[in-house]
Amino acid sequence: MAGVISRLESIQLSIWSILEAQVNAEAHNSIKSLKQAITEAFENLDQGMINRAIDDWPRRLDSVIASNDGNFE
Repeated sequence: MAGVISRLESIQLSIWSILEAQVNAEAHNSIKSLKQAITEAFENLDQGMINRAIDDWPRRLDSVIASNDGNFE
């Protein structure tokens, strides 16, 4: 099941890893600074990258179903 989860979660992980890298690019000395960095990183996400991740999801799901003999739980 770990392989199934990793194949389906990779969409989320790719987006979150980009956000995390941008937010952690500099140190934050306050919650306000951290919140501002998170907001800016989210607002600056490339829509094309988000669309590609979403568009790729059905292929990943089909792969998971095929690897489990057509079963998906």
